[in-house]
Amino acid sequence: MFPEYRELMTKLKAENDLHFTKLFDEHNQLDEEITNIENDPVQAVSRESEIESLKRKKLALKDELGRYLATKA
Repeated sequence: MFPEYRELMTKLKAENDLHFTKLFDEHNQLDEEITNIENDPVQAVSRESEIESLKRKKLALKDELGRYLATKA
């Protein structure tokens, strides 16, 4: 995610930028949750609408992260 900002992301993590860390951690948590649900075929089918909702939240966080990184660059 955001290879063009890799150094900046490392810097923000090292500086304990709370806003960045919150967004980054939330995005990764959603990614893990989606992956776990999708890896279980029974859950993936029965929770399809939830998966789509989680993916929309994840995308919104990614957009917010991108805007935040652009302001810090």
